[in-house]
Amino acid sequence: MRADALICSEEQAFSLQAVELDDPGLGDLLVRTIATGVSIGTEFALVRNKISWGPYPICTGYQGVGVVEQAGADVQGFSVGDTVYYRDNRAMRLAGGERVSCVSGTHCSHAVIDPVRTHGVALLPPGVDVDAASLFVLPAVGLYGVDMANPRMGQSVVVYGVGMVGLGVVAACAHRGCVVIAVDTDAARLEVARKMGADHLIDASTQDVPQAVFALCPGGADVVFESTGIPALLDRAIELCRAFGSFVWQGNYGEAPVSLRFLPPHGRKLTMHFPCDDGQAPCRRAVLKNMAMGTLPWERVISHRTPAAEAPALFDRINRGAAPDVLGAVVRWS
Repeated sequence: MRADALICSEEQAFSLQAVELDDPGLGDLLVRTIATGVSIGTEFALVRNKISWGPYPICTGYQGVGVVEQAGADVQGFSVGDTVYYRDNRAMRLAGGERVSCVSGTHCSHAVIDPVRTHGVALLPPGVDVDAASLFVLPAVGLYGVDMANPRMGQSVVVYGVGMVGLGVVAACAHRGCVVIAVDTDAARLEVARKMGADHLIDASTQDVPQAVFALCPGGADVVFESTGIPALLDRAIELCRAFGSFVWQGNYGEAPVSLRFLPPHGRKLTMHFPCDDGQAPCRRAVLKNMAMGTLPWERVISHRTPAAEAPALFDRINRGAAPDVLGAVVRWS
């Protein structure tokens, strides 16, 4: 079936193109997309080939909200007209027949989804803001890292980098009753972190970060979440941990080897955690439930809402580093 998708070429050129999706089978759902969320870290790592999930051309995006237009005869638990959130789009080809790598291909007007896959689809809880819900993976990623590290009530945590995943960490730690210290170079992001529950804000562009952290928690923080995904910042973040503390590799550091100074984590006898992905269905359900209850005001992270026709220009700006004001971006399809 025909659809429209945001396509990225090997030259990192973005365009909205007509594509062909596989016809849905007996066990599939056909979903008409309402909105998709942009993951600036992972998606643009794919665009720039920092990580690779398949050859170009690619269609990125791994979080969306839509309406079920067709349910196969073997599908259970879903009906036509249901509003769903999802992470998948099975396969697509350009109009000329060239295969597109779906990574995971949600930036498309429609999606064909196998609902029993781990990265499939689920019913959207009533009352959730659709734009906020389309960014559901990012707070789930943060929640999964927090669940692994298990910071306790009253403990101090440093969130080093408050992009979308870092903001998810801030919110999850605030819900646990931790003392949350947010570190970033962007004052606007730090203000959003405050709204999401950060107790202390440190502007790394104007402040001495270690000095500021140790003034708040002498000896270092109980848990440090390195959420930038920038390998060069690992050593700086590790040094903010206390002895016998925990360090979380919350970012995606790519396929290239990563180096760090051995002695600081060794001398502090740190425990390290390596969360990957979003914790699957339990974490997704938790963040959507919190959105529905109003305890996760995720709409506060949205800085841009863009019609699909204008998405190529937005992606080009982000890729060229010409969109420093973009935090949470939503592409609206219908």
